[in-house]
Amino acid sequence: MTQSNLNLSYYQTLVFDCDGVVLNSNKIKTQAFYEATKHLGHESAQALVDYHVQNGGISRYVKFEYFINEILKQALDQTILNDLLNRFSQAVKQGLMTCEVAEGLDQLKAKTPDANWLIVSGGDQTELKQVFTERGLDHYFEGGIFGSPDTKDTILAREIANGTITRPALFLGDSKYDYQAAETAGLDFIFLTQWTEVKDHQAWCQENYLKVYENLKGACL
Repeated sequence: MTQSNLNLSYYQTLVFDCDGVVLNSNKIKTQAFYEATKHLGHESAQALVDYHVQNGGISRYVKFEYFINEILKQALDQTILNDLLNRFSQAVKQGLMTCEVAEGLDQLKAKTPDANWLIVSGGDQTELKQVFTERGLDHYFEGGIFGSPDTKDTILAREIANGTITRPALFLGDSKYDYQAAETAGLDFIFLTQWTEVKDHQAWCQENYLKVYENLKGACL
């Protein structure tokens, strides 16, 4: 695990995860998975929460499909899936509108005036765009705000192909999946620890020789 100085001016593109990086919203999402499924039983709801925490950064669509197929042991039913997605969205929206925003966005923007900024999140894309617009954060991310139902791998590959992401590029994330997606896409990566829900992140970051910072403010100092 290293914390050597970043030469941010080196990068043409900065890709940000949302939950746990730009917004302090990981716990909001975790609680929302429980709220969306608790009517189907505490044990089932808790099993989904555990799966969610172990698979940070993956979209809600994948997680609720897993919940129906593997936890409830039912065939995928679109009516049930839509109901769970609606319950989750209602539980999470207010939290996203009021949760803490990461410090350091202005300083980071000042240090990377020529870089293209994007959000690439596991969160719902329509929901993300609405929240970022209403909270006055969308102007930072001129490259676009992207989310599910497309996966991060799909989004990164598409935006590289269409030229929105140009290398050298840096992905700032807080989950194992963020790192895997960055590796697959050929982007540099730093792991932010302040709000992560990866329980073994210290050992895991050391094993993978990752650059680690507490938060965006720390990364731009």
